[in-house]
Parts: sequence; structure tokens; C-alpha cells
Amino acid sequence: MSDLQVANITTDCTGNATELAQFYAGLLGRAVNPGASEYFAALSGSPTLMFIRVPDRTPGKNSVHIDLHTDDIPAAVERAVSLGAKHVGDFDEYGARWATLTDPEGNLFDIGAS
Repeated sequence: MSDLQVANITTDCTGNATELAQFYAGLLGRAVNPGASEYFAALSGSPTLMFIRVPDRTPGKNSVHIDLHTDDIPAAVERAVSLGAKHVGDFDEYGARWATLTDPEGNLFDIGAS
């Protein structure tokens, strides 16, 4: 048995960290923690989502992404797009349904059925 727990999920960004945090705050109904800046921002709640401005991102597809679940995928996708996401595609594989999107900085995330 492991005593490891998810504490933080960190996203590197090349733009304003607070702006990217505000996108996820709007998407998840959470708040951006006080003290956020263009270099570092975090969301309230657990696990903590942190956004850190870096001079350059690792090239290629990000290997870690957030999976979000909902009872209404189309409504959640529409909401995400209205906040600045781009809808990449819809998938139905292995008995699971989900939509893949990118946040305003191009980071992938999925919205799937609960």
C-alpha cells in the first residue's frame, strides 16, 4: 500500500499564468488563489492545480493531461469552448465516450461521461 496522494497538478505555460488559471477556474467553478501573478497561479480546492510561467515548454504532445467527467458532455464542451478552449475531437472507444480539447495555451484535456 502506498501513502502517495495527488497534491498538485502543474502546468507549464509560456503566457500569463493567471490568465490560464482563470480559464480553468471558469471551467471547473473554482477560484484562483490570492497572490496569483503572471508567473505563478493556483486554484483553490484539491488537488491543487498550479500554473507556472516558463521560458520554453517541452516540445511535443504533453504526456499528462486532466480528465474531467460530466453527465452532459456536449454542454461541458460548449462551456469550455466559450471560455477559450478548442474542441479537437470526439471519441467512443473501449466502452468510454469523451471529447478532447485544448486549453488557451494548447494543453490537452478530456471531458468524458461520468
